[in-house]
Amino acid sequence: MKKFITGNHAVSFGAKISRAEVIAAYPITPQTEIVEKLSEMVASGELKAKFAKVESEHSALAACIGASAAGCRSFTATSSQGLALMHEMLHWASGARLPIVMANVNRAMAPPWNVWSDQTDSLAQRDTGWIQFYCESNQEIVDTIIQAYRISEKVNLPAMVVLDAFILSHTSEPVDVPEQKKVDRFLPSYDPKYKLDIDQPHAFGGLVNPEWYYEFRYKIACSMEEARGLINEVGKEFGKQFGRNYGLVEKYRSNDADVILVVSGSLSSTAKEAVDRVRKKGRKAGLVRIRAFRPFPKEEIRKLAKKAGVIGVLDRNISFGNEGIFFSEIKSALYSQKRKPLVYGFVVGLGGRDVRCKDIEKMIDSLYKKQGLKKDINWIGLKK
Repeated sequence: MKKFITGNHAVSFGAKISRAEVIAAYPITPQTEIVEKLSEMVASGELKAKFAKVESEHSALAACIGASAAGCRSFTATSSQGLALMHEMLHWASGARLPIVMANVNRAMAPPWNVWSDQTDSLAQRDTGWIQFYCESNQEIVDTIIQAYRISEKVNLPAMVVLDAFILSHTSEPVDVPEQKKVDRFLPSYDPKYKLDIDQPHAFGGLVNPEWYYEFRYKIACSMEEARGLINEVGKEFGKQFGRNYGLVEKYRSNDADVILVVSGSLSSTAKEAVDRVRKKGRKAGLVRIRAFRPFPKEEIRKLAKKAGVIGVLDRNISFGNEGIFFSEIKSALYSQKRKPLVYGFVVGLGGRDVRCKDIEKMIDSLYKKQGLKKDINWIGLKK
């Protein structure tokens, strides 16, 4: 069914047609509309689920952990400081191997207070053992929520579906919300082998000494590797059933490109337009959009880098004392390769600063000329 909805409500419909059974959340701008819509769906009976109103984001994820451990498909949503408050519980969810799905609306961290888009909140959680997806459009948000449950429940790891604050969360686009019957066939009900059950009592989360803790972490790493292949496999199967294909990355005019931009999130749409414009001027620029950040698409990046002479990485985030986070990851993936293209990092759009098409065209131009660029980090659009 076609609907004209915001990114926030795309999340809500994604959780609904995935038949989330327990939803726990605490409101935080710009995520609030997600759980408001879900609470309305539950109150009206449109969605048969338990909605838990809690006193903090830490409690929201704690409630989801309990529900998931009891065998319920669980969902929550948050943003920025709320995600930071959840940090301890993020580790617990992945360590307990619970396939919770959470939407995070990318918002800058305070201080100073800022409610606009910035990826530093979610990327700061990259080592917590959560699968991370970065969406470009409201359609992709709905589709990714469904796929995230399918993948998470296969590998027993939680997944975070990330969308940009206000750029997607509060703007409306036409979205094809898949039919419930089709989603039910694609995503069967969740019934884990091991769960809290008073008829078959087990102990969970007990103390593990150094003799075995190491192996628990190895198994999480193995499951994340399994997810790497599964994301492509599930994305193709989704494409056959719903007409929209997804993978770890999306390539755009990159097959013959000599300069490639690496982007993520909604910024990708602006960058694609910039690529189209410079192509009309005769320059063979291309683009790679990183959709899955964890697991990181190393092999896909390496294959594309074999053809390109120069790569420019756009980061709407910053790791203080180092550089943009995607930039670091791209360089790390290429370090062991015999042929290494030049890689430049651009920090852009922090705290919701607008990144215009002409800004990206200038970045592409600078990558061709290789003049005035630093190899480690280039801050674009700073006011003097």
